[in-house]
Amino acid sequence: MSALLNHAGVVISDAYTLLADDAALPGSGAVIVSLTRWQAEATLLAARSAPVAVKLANTVDVLTLNADVLARPMLVLDFPAFGDGRAYSQARRLRDRDLYKGVIRASGAAVVADQLAMMTRCGINEFALREDQPLALCQQTLAAQKPLPYQPARDVSRAVFAARG
Repeated sequence: MSALLNHAGVVISDAYTLLADDAALPGSGAVIVSLTRWQAEATLLAARSAPVAVKLANTVDVLTLNADVLARPMLVLDFPAFGDGRAYSQARRLRDRDLYKGVIRASGAAVVADQLAMMTRCGINEFALREDQPLALCQQTLAAQKPLPYQPARDVSRAVFAARG
């Protein structure tokens, strides 16, 4: 099982269970379902007393998501390959245009130490690390003081141009 880190690099426990589309819905406990399953069973899933998160493929246009999906407490973005940056764009759009306030979790094969800082800048605040990633390095990367960036982003850092007097 891979480690789950928050935006500060702290290991957190995962309260959610990822369900396959054909898996039975448990009677209790927080779950993560695919967008396809959410769309098919939205009424049933929304009526649950436990939290339901939605996992989005990186091919989903997040600007077309319904309000009921954006009301979920967590959205999980898929980073399937190192060279595929579509989930970065999804995160920025969710934060910038839709004003999504919930947790955005990064998962997949490209959730690696050298990508965590950029994921944070795009508005992602939980990271399900790839199995082979060194936990201490990932924690250090997330906890490190970041220099002033040149471009504005979703993190709280001011850009260099804003710091000039």
